[in-house]
Amino acid sequence: MSEGCFLWGVLRYPPLWRGRDLDFEPASLRGVMVAADPETGAALLVSQHDGLAQGALLRGLAAEDLQTMAALEGNSLRCARVTVELAQGGQVQATALLPQTALADQGFAAWDLAQWAARYGAQYALVAQAEVEAARLGPLLARAGARLRAAAQVAPVTRRHPAGPQDVACQALRQPYKRFFAVEEADLRFRRFDGSLSPQVTRAGFISCDAVTVLPYDAQRDRVLLVEQFRTGPFLRGDPQPWQLEAIAGRIDAGETPEEAARREALEEAGLTLTALLPVAQYYPSPGILTEFLYSYLALTNLPDHAAGIFGLAEESEDIRGHLISFDQLMALAQSGEIGNGPLLLLAYWLAANRIQLRRACPASSV
Repeated sequence: MSEGCFLWGVLRYPPLWRGRDLDFEPASLRGVMVAADPETGAALLVSQHDGLAQGALLRGLAAEDLQTMAALEGNSLRCARVTVELAQGGQVQATALLPQTALADQGFAAWDLAQWAARYGAQYALVAQAEVEAARLGPLLARAGARLRAAAQVAPVTRRHPAGPQDVACQALRQPYKRFFAVEEADLRFRRFDGSLSPQVTRAGFISCDAVTVLPYDAQRDRVLLVEQFRTGPFLRGDPQPWQLEAIAGRIDAGETPEEAARREALEEAGLTLTALLPVAQYYPSPGILTEFLYSYLALTNLPDHAAGIFGLAEESEDIRGHLISFDQLMALAQSGEIGNGPLLLLAYWLAANRIQLRRACPASSV
């Protein structure tokens, strides 16, 4: 008879099981090792003749509950019975989540729970409190990161209402649509300017995650790099020109800082390795309906003639073309309406306000 569930990777992290009366006991599984995925840092279980996977025996948890939480591992796993060794001696039969197909040891580095927790733990713990789906793990973790950044953000309230915990009362929260993005609908009351609470109203929001935009600028050559790609929003609106000229942009993945995301997206979308990033603004592009929060940067970088090309991740069906254009051309596009998205317009006008100073600070500038 199984005496518990053996946890070997992400699920060993106790905060994921917050609110449950469970007993963790150190244990190990022979013949395998817990390795770090070289691309994502996730925990992998790989075959190793003399391996000893460190983990925990969790008592008081049904196998079906373990399977429900398996989505947090991000892998295709199956429940199996295994023999585990207890730290205090002895062996017991336990249920464990194992890969569908045994992974061979390819010289992977060992996975470290403490290092993983320092980077990802808080986001996983937040996701674990709701319904978890393996197919949506990435977006869920990215949104959890957004919530944590929002909670930690120091928001100025010099003119607007300084909201307190009693100023919004949410009676119900529904999620009628959830895939890569989601829609949430809330029944709530909010504090009115006369001090009273409003009648109950129903409000819906489009749920996404935090994202970055970055405009590369070569101060010596006085030009920028824009990217162009097909966009679903204009297409569904009926816009006959759904290809958009934009700044480099992308979501902030789990465990990333906004600056790390900006550099990653610049490499993926334009083949650029960025160093200096100048913060321009942090903002909600459309707070009446979107949870998305943007971090916008200007990047001072070198943009030679060969910097523009075709980029994008094949696995995400991205087809992104770069354009090298002068500052004057950038402003002409903004004024003509050919640039039709807020983040790039904001960056363009910020550059216009700060361009002379940036060029004077460039040692090789002829200005």
